[in-house]
Amino acid sequence: MTGVLSGIKRASAIAVLALALAACNNSRTDRTASLEGFTPEQIFERGEFELARDRSGDAAYYFSEIERLYPYSSWAKRALIMQAFSYHQDKDYENSRSSAQRYIDFFPTDEDAAYAQYLLALSYYDQIDEVGRDQGLTFQALQALRTVIEVYPESEYATSAILKFDLAFDHLAGKEMEIGRYYLKREHYTAAINRFRVVVEDFQTTTHTPEALYRLIEAYLSLGLVNEAQTAGAILGYNYQSSDWYQDGFELLSSAGLEARQRGNNWLGQIYRQSLRGQWL
Repeated sequence: MTGVLSGIKRASAIAVLALALAACNNSRTDRTASLEGFTPEQIFERGEFELARDRSGDAAYYFSEIERLYPYSSWAKRALIMQAFSYHQDKDYENSRSSAQRYIDFFPTDEDAAYAQYLLALSYYDQIDEVGRDQGLTFQALQALRTVIEVYPESEYATSAILKFDLAFDHLAGKEMEIGRYYLKREHYTAAINRFRVVVEDFQTTTHTPEALYRLIEAYLSLGLVNEAQTAGAILGYNYQSSDWYQDGFELLSSAGLEARQRGNNWLGQIYRQSLRGQWL
């Protein structure tokens, strides 16, 4: 009998909740209303309902209420990861990051810890294109993505993290190139060289390296530093002979009566020797 009564009570509660959800289908969430009379499961279902109708901010509110009202329940753990997800969907990256970090701190060995770390990384990564020349978030995204790759290599998020890591890395190199081209155009050759050198030395695996080597040829020739220009051409030819940048570099050197070959004892000469030994790229 007790089981039947319990089932009736549960069915009644669900029916009441369903009516409440239907009634507010077209209204905003009243965050002043008390949820203490609802079970954590009912509040969780309300959070899912808000997610289903693309109201991620409201969903995050309900999931956070479970954490506040029932902090020691199993629902609180589920609600915390959903809270991080909902905040991210709402582009509230700071709160998403905070929720994800709490999940990692409280449940470091849980099966969803990898997803929490991935969400934390995304909270930085998804802002990369919004930050102009400030690359602090890009570096933080790289660090957080590296954690996913190294700590959770067998997780379903590792492959995506690797892809995003490469894209973020390429983004940093692209910013260096953008600044280098700015200086080069204004004939600030030494400043331009410093930017292109960063790409060649620190971002060798990115798509920007061939252009960086070509720009170094341009800048060094403009300064009359023939040895460096020829060596940059030699590296470009050794590693990227099939690229358009090599063809442009070859023509640029040829127009100055020069050829692409290693000359002198400079930083590019070291790079060239590393290339021959297979230690570069």
